[in-house]
Amino acid sequence: MLTIIAVSDSIGETANQVATAAASQFIEKVNVKRIPYVKTLEDVEYVMKVVSEYEEVILVSTIITVNVREYLTQKAMEKNISVMNVLGPIINVASTLLNTHPTYNPGAMRKTDEVYFKRMEAMEFAIQYDDSKDYRGIKNADVVLVGLSRTSKTPLCMYLANKGIKAINIPLMPEVEVPDEIYEINRNKVFGLTINPLRLIEIRKKRLDKFHRITSDIEYAGDARILEELDFADKIMRKIGCKTIDVTERAIEDTALIIMDEIAHNNHR
Repeated sequence: MLTIIAVSDSIGETANQVATAAASQFIEKVNVKRIPYVKTLEDVEYVMKVVSEYEEVILVSTIITVNVREYLTQKAMEKNISVMNVLGPIINVASTLLNTHPTYNPGAMRKTDEVYFKRMEAMEFAIQYDDSKDYRGIKNADVVLVGLSRTSKTPLCMYLANKGIKAINIPLMPEVEVPDEIYEINRNKVFGLTINPLRLIEIRKKRLDKFHRITSDIEYAGDARILEELDFADKIMRKIGCKTIDVTERAIEDTALIIMDEIAHNNHR
């Protein structure tokens, strides 16, 4: 059985993705293993020790530091093991075209990893605090979304999370008390999602049809109920004093862009 080992002087996400993509092209089983933080010659020795545990191996490397990368190549050649340096050829060509030498700074890759970790943290945050599962997240959120049911709060939180922004959404319902925490945080972090009542009726009716909900749920998409909810939401948003965004005919990406621009503006100010 073939094993592709992704080796990196950082977390190894890039090398692992390349190895996984290659493995997916074969019907036969191809294992993928990741060895991160290979920063020294001693770390290379550890890699070679791991390699010896497998019969057929390919090394996929994104190691930046020249001496570590070359040592890995040397040790692999001694054992007749194929090693592919993913970044080397690209860096060499770019260096030639730019007529300059690369910095060979592993820290540059770590910055990329920090972005990755921040994005994963934001994803976990959005899932944990989705739809008022726990109001404790309000004070730790970068963005707090408030709005009625079916105003795209959850997918918007997930989209923002993919940008590394920790977002929590608070559904507004006349029967449910709004948490006090919403009034205690900086109102610039809060965004109210508004929508045209006719569009909301249409969305909710489609949802009922999709899940074949029984007639007792029809009030959910009824005119009177939706107008009541919209009036309630408007009062709450006015009380908070937050920025409102009409999502009636707006794509999630566009709404997210408005929010991100507003965050950047507030941070700059």
